[in-house]
Amino acid sequence: MDGRLPGVARDRREQVICHVDMDCFYAACERLREPALEGEPLVVGMGYESGDTHGAVATASYEAREFGVESAMAISQALELLPRRADADPDDEDIPDPEESGFYRTVDLEYYESVASEVKDVLHDTADTVREVSVDEAYLDVTDTVDWDEAEQFGDDLKSRIESEVGVAASVGVAPAMSAAKIASDHDKPDGLVVVEPGEVRSFLAPLPVEEVHNVGPVTARELRSMGVETAGDLAEADVDRLADRFGERGREIWSYARGEDERPVEPVGKPKSLSRESAFTDATADPERKRDRVRALAGDVAERARGKDALYQTIGIKVVTPPFDVHTRAESLPGPVQDGALVEDVALDLLEEFRGDEVRKVGVRVSNLDFSDSEQTSLTGFEGADTGSSADQSNHSLGEFAGSEADGDDGPSAGQTSLGEFE
Repeated sequence: MDGRLPGVARDRREQVICHVDMDCFYAACERLREPALEGEPLVVGMGYESGDTHGAVATASYEAREFGVESAMAISQALELLPRRADADPDDEDIPDPEESGFYRTVDLEYYESVASEVKDVLHDTADTVREVSVDEAYLDVTDTVDWDEAEQFGDDLKSRIESEVGVAASVGVAPAMSAAKIASDHDKPDGLVVVEPGEVRSFLAPLPVEEVHNVGPVTARELRSMGVETAGDLAEADVDRLADRFGERGREIWSYARGEDERPVEPVGKPKSLSRESAFTDATADPERKRDRVRALAGDVAERARGKDALYQTIGIKVVTPPFDVHTRAESLPGPVQDGALVEDVALDLLEEFRGDEVRKVGVRVSNLDFSDSEQTSLTGFEGADTGSSADQSNHSLGEFAGSEADGDDGPSAGQTSLGEFE
């Protein structure tokens, strides 16, 4: 659903910040790989093995939540609420009915990383400034390219592009502040779009429970309620000195956030570890020239992005997805960092030869082990005379490329951690 609060005078000088939050990301990835799971109650377990009762729920699909299954719940408890479909039998009254059962899958971080990298590529291609917060969320600053008159269309286009190019759904919030954009993205899940324009932020926040204010977790929320502060509006009207006495400087911060006062800029977390582009075929193809033409185009695009970012790269790789959704990666490491578009194309095409006769759904090109220093790149002469070696079935990215979660005050995970609750 799209949502725009009643319009007020627009101000082009305000930041235009977008928060992208993937919906039930782990479950969405499993459905991407196994389309038959679409619409079914699905639980993805951390520390869980097929047929086992150990582990914890990392993600529960919205259908599974209707049975009471929640993130961080023990798998054993989840199974009491939602038995495994494999254990169901409609002809045995002592065994759960299939209609009252669901599917369980084991967390596959490598696969989720590959899907997250595709989402990340869309985000970086859409905005110049991106802050990757975790595997399933990020902030974008599009102030220089999107007017407030265009904000809703931008958010809708971004959602559509992620859906069409990657195959997973995202909820998007657009606001003039980071904290408000994050709340907006969660306001109409799943598959939501909420735009909070300048001048609307405080009225948008006012009726929300106080724990939805940025940096207010469960512990702080309980303390605030003991002070008679139930909503963001109550917090905005509270005595700021009293809050400071109780919570220190953070008391003043959460008071400001509740009032819609948040001027933090969107700042990237470190340099990217890789740059990549991927493209899916309308129909799977085994035509060698179609595959080579697509890889040539992707290689040129990736090389140009690296040049624009003044990035050298030491590893060149490809990704090939074969039906139904089997992901294969190949990479070749160079003796030192280079910046050479022709070399990216040559190496990518050489790696693609292994899949010459295979039917392929999607191909991608990636450069990694990036170097942003001013040092001179390795000479081509040195490269041509070296035994570069290659690594088969390597995934040249890690969860950290789309990770590094922000702390939620004294109540949330520490920076750099990813909590089970983030995979909502």
